[in-house]
Amino acid sequence: MPPQDLHRQSAVTPQTFSVLREDREQLAGHGGRVVWFTGLSGAGKSTLANALEVELHRGLRRTYVLDGDNVRRGLCKDLGFSDADRVENVRRVAEVARLFVDAGVLVLVAFISPFRAERQAARDLFAPGDFLEVFVDVPLAVAEQRDTKGLYQKARSGALSHLTGIDSPYEPPLAPDLALRTDQLSIDACVGRMLALLEPSQDTMPTIVQRVVQAHLPREADHVPLP
Repeated sequence: MPPQDLHRQSAVTPQTFSVLREDREQLAGHGGRVVWFTGLSGAGKSTLANALEVELHRGLRRTYVLDGDNVRRGLCKDLGFSDADRVENVRRVAEVARLFVDAGVLVLVAFISPFRAERQAARDLFAPGDFLEVFVDVPLAVAEQRDTKGLYQKARSGALSHLTGIDSPYEPPLAPDLALRTDQLSIDACVGRMLALLEPSQDTMPTIVQRVVQAHLPREADHVPLP
């Protein structure tokens, strides 16, 4: 950053407003939180974010999904897939997620976000309990078998570079708030576990939370994995 820009940046001061996060949450009837889905391409991050949003919406929650592919079509369309660009990609979406949480929204972030340091930097933007990391965990072989976007085939053939898990590293979470093996659990089972994770962090509208959680109690079909 040029020296003149550094000087101007140091002069930027926060503007305060009368309506606070607490006011927005009171109006919404629930708290703002971020559920951060991380995992390999094809692990099921977007599938689970979509399924969770459907259930939260049914429970009268205000939600929004920030999906990696969608964000790269706009906010991050100037970024590539180098390590530096991946870091910036995560930084930007974390800042956007923080704005959503301040607005009292439950924001679901579905990003590969391959590096532990960047995921920790994202978590550090939030107050304790506001950031919930969900590790969508599948073996690389399963992700390759699914290959819903054809990326692994391209990477193996040499037509695509910098694919996470192939020629770009993925650092799995060491202590996620929740880990989901989507090759072993059904979508309903995963949603049930995510709702249970959210329940303690939601101190308003408990009857709605409990009703939605009850609808996802374990059953035999829960062991049918994601396709």
